[in-house]
Amino acid sequence: MIACSNIAIYFQRKLISQNNYILQSPIEYLKGVGPLRADMLKKELEIFTFGDLLNHFPNRHIDKTKVNKIKDISPDTDYIQVVGKLMYFEMVGEKRGKRLVAQLKDDTGTLELAWFQGISWVHKNLVEGSTYLVFGKTGFFNGKPQIVHPEIESYVPSKAEGSSFLEPVYPSTEKLKARGLNGRQIGKLTYALISIMHPDELQENIPLPICKALHLMDRYEAHCQIHFPKSAQGYQRAMHRLKFEEFFIAQVRLNLTRLERHRVSKSVVFEKVGDIFNTFYSKYLPFELTGAQKRVLKEIRNDTGRGHQMNRLLQGDVGSGKTIVALLSMLLAADNGFQSCMMAPTEILAQQHYIGLSELLKEMPVEIALLTGSTKTKERKRILQGLLDDTIHFVVGTHAVIEDVVQFKNLGLVIVDEQHRFGVAQRAKLWQKAVLPPHVLVMTATPIPRTLAMTAYGDLDYSVMDELPPGRIPITTVHRYETARASVMDFVKTELVKGRQIYFIYPLIEESEKLSYEDLMQGYEQVKSYFPEPQYRISMVHGRQPSEQKETNMQRFVSGDTQIMVSTTVIEVGVNVPNASVMVIESAEKFGLSQLHQLRGRVGRGSEKSFCILLTSVRASNEARERIKIMCATNDGFKIAEKDLELRGPGDIEGTRQSGALNFKLASIVNDKELLEKAKEMAEKLVEEDADLIMAKNLQLKNYLQSQKGKNGWSKIS
Repeated sequence: MIACSNIAIYFQRKLISQNNYILQSPIEYLKGVGPLRADMLKKELEIFTFGDLLNHFPNRHIDKTKVNKIKDISPDTDYIQVVGKLMYFEMVGEKRGKRLVAQLKDDTGTLELAWFQGISWVHKNLVEGSTYLVFGKTGFFNGKPQIVHPEIESYVPSKAEGSSFLEPVYPSTEKLKARGLNGRQIGKLTYALISIMHPDELQENIPLPICKALHLMDRYEAHCQIHFPKSAQGYQRAMHRLKFEEFFIAQVRLNLTRLERHRVSKSVVFEKVGDIFNTFYSKYLPFELTGAQKRVLKEIRNDTGRGHQMNRLLQGDVGSGKTIVALLSMLLAADNGFQSCMMAPTEILAQQHYIGLSELLKEMPVEIALLTGSTKTKERKRILQGLLDDTIHFVVGTHAVIEDVVQFKNLGLVIVDEQHRFGVAQRAKLWQKAVLPPHVLVMTATPIPRTLAMTAYGDLDYSVMDELPPGRIPITTVHRYETARASVMDFVKTELVKGRQIYFIYPLIEESEKLSYEDLMQGYEQVKSYFPEPQYRISMVHGRQPSEQKETNMQRFVSGDTQIMVSTTVIEVGVNVPNASVMVIESAEKFGLSQLHQLRGRVGRGSEKSFCILLTSVRASNEARERIKIMCATNDGFKIAEKDLELRGPGDIEGTRQSGALNFKLASIVNDKELLEKAKEMAEKLVEEDADLIMAKNLQLKNYLQSQKGKNGWSKIS
């Protein structure tokens, strides 16, 4: 613990304490900061208050009591600290190439120092012939050791003997370093802050019984030890405590949000399972439901019968049968006198849902309609009137269904397919089309790893469909190098002879639409050279095409008018062509795991054996080879999603929402799974026991949560 002993610190602390809570004090009031540095800290690191600085954690610690010799620097050296005399320094180059170089010498050799930014400030503060303590990341330039943008300060012998076990290295930026705010200077500011803090000003935010049960370090001590550890054991205990705190606070928030929604979100009641549902289930359901489908239907039945709004996320792998669950939910709504709306992200997917549902419902006494941007005026008027007078029970559509002119007589259920393709505001427009908010079922074919679901979607009720319907033939996935292209094309030809259809998929290069287009066009010409027209018929789809042309080309492939589809990843979601048996993914090393899995799901939808061929360069990276290996080893989307999370981290996983639930500074949902499980368990018990946080042991937690309101992006799907 750091004592507040001298008079200057006492008066500084007394002045700041007039703000009542020291951690809310503006950062410019901390000794050593001032207005100019404060402005830089705010812009570069979003450090506005003392509390922000305290929570700007070091990314590593280095034993700076150790001073190396320049002769010890080798290509394997990472960071090093040396003491030497500054022999000379000078400005080199002109304009943008201008830089400051210096030479440091100890009794074993010389080291070059170089600065490319803030050189005027550095130049002004260097003194030739003085002895300096220099720290930084080493490299070699023209065969000689060099440190670029080193941390440098006048050498005082006692400095190298510091009292701390390890000295923290803080994240900084080049702009801050150029203004004298490198990792070491930020450490000095943090030390100054902790020096004027009192333990009572960093009150415990985890109930004491939990702290005792888990042997957690107290909050104040954990912050001291995470910044300036006295021992390796102390640092590890501090890290454990603060990681648990991040998970625990997040889980308490999510549980409280879900509980509040269950309490106050009134909605319509589906009181019964009636004739419409039972007739379809007993007479027209084309196959036996899987155990997972039955379980999800039971959850939906329970949700919709309580009088509170259902807000359920249904995640299921490609082909797991989410659409039939959606249909049965719509029939449940119809039995209770309510209309349903299903919204899809693309016109072709909406059309496919409509065609599939219409076929299933052709013997049922319900009316279903399709409403998209291309619906003709006469048909649009008929649909709008039918929704108003309740003669149309189900509507399937695109964004067209959220237009103000679309009104329902009795909307009771909203189903959103591939929810990450829609914005929150777009989805919310549907809820506003009823007096009481309709029940909401959101579906995604992007499997979400359990740890991600616990954090990013923890405030929702969510269902997992982890079984495939019986009779599905697993897709065979193989890896081939570009050098084997001729044999791949021969195999494709044999499938075409059988009457099958084929996808050729090219990567979408986000940084360059032009490059993606050129790659696709080259690929298209290459495919044509192997499969010349008119013997073979080819469709092409890409982002530069007008929407109508894109839809037409897709529809030609869906209807079987063309045999081959050459496309970018625009076909990733929704194209359902049971006759397509082969997908060739070009430059497969450029795709992420989940995207490869989603693409692969476009084949294997019929009764024939299907194949996915991953073509890569022989120069693919080790990580890319690992992704390809996983794809060839399993068809299980959940295993693939877990591996994708490990390889890429949560921020890059498609289909997840960016929210405060993932803003962890220390904890990792990939590396700290056990800690997350424990935090979830503890949070659930606490909220179940004391939902209003009124027990004495939970009051400090309640105060902390109230003080943090508005600082995280917590939100519901609706």
